[in-house]
Amino acid sequence: MGFFTRARKISGWLAFRLQQQGVSFACVRRPPSALPVLEAVGYATGPRPSHAELLERLAKEQHASRYECSNLLAADEYQILSVDAPNVAPDELKTAIRWRLKDMLDYRVDDATVDVLDIPVDKNAPARNHQMYAIAARNQMIEDRQKLFETARVPLRVIDIPEMAQRNIAALLEPEARGLAMLSFSDEGGLLTITHEGELFLSRRIDVSADQLADDSPDARQRAYDRVTLELQRSLDHFDRQYHYVTMSSLMLAPLATSASELRDYLSSNLYLPVEHVALDKILDLSAVPALRSASEQQRHFLTIGAALRHEEKAL
Repeated sequence: MGFFTRARKISGWLAFRLQQQGVSFACVRRPPSALPVLEAVGYATGPRPSHAELLERLAKEQHASRYECSNLLAADEYQILSVDAPNVAPDELKTAIRWRLKDMLDYRVDDATVDVLDIPVDKNAPARNHQMYAIAARNQMIEDRQKLFETARVPLRVIDIPEMAQRNIAALLEPEARGLAMLSFSDEGGLLTITHEGELFLSRRIDVSADQLADDSPDARQRAYDRVTLELQRSLDHFDRQYHYVTMSSLMLAPLATSASELRDYLSSNLYLPVEHVALDKILDLSAVPALRSASEQQRHFLTIGAALRHEEKAL
């Protein structure tokens, strides 16, 4: 199973995200000519239950067999690396990418499951400096994850990554013909993505967690804000140089339980882009999940919802 198994059009995805204390899940259905419907979202935990037990319980409660199911990996379970696109036939692409990853991984490339994600090039410029993202994870972790879901009787179809989950949400917010930056925070840190026409162009991890942004100390929050701002400035400058043909529209800030307005105001005063909050109720039908109106719940499930928004991938 690859990370980006090519999806046909389907009615809905049920996404699971394994976390330290439990399992986050979200189910999205896409009716024709209407907003995607968030049918269910939640967090399952208990007195020292295993992930297998929680997944098995959720599979029954959420009728997992009715949906396409995916698992969203944690940040430390894979690597996403930018590489030069090899000049080879499509059926030789993954082999060539593996060769390029040989000296970039801290384990044998033969022990890795590898998938690739193309970064579009300027259609009006000569084809040069074509970049791709290579996604790699240890074979053993992938095998263990498949066995875990099999044991829990969850029909796992896709293993996904947070960058693509965030891309799915950004795709619903992108202005026509313009790029969009999106920034989210969790206990794993910050995730910045830049998308254009539904494609992921840039991804950066920021070593600042949601808890650091909500620190009681104003000085500690200020230091966190400064680190985030510096990384954003560097990333946006790099993007402007690398992809000058993409005009950026704004930076969208994903829901935060606390300090959302304070962080937005700080970023607005230090970046050239307008900074706006992501309003999930503008892009999703949330009528079935009233509890998701709170910012803390939106923050907790943001990436899981993004994974459940998976729709259709283009084959490379």
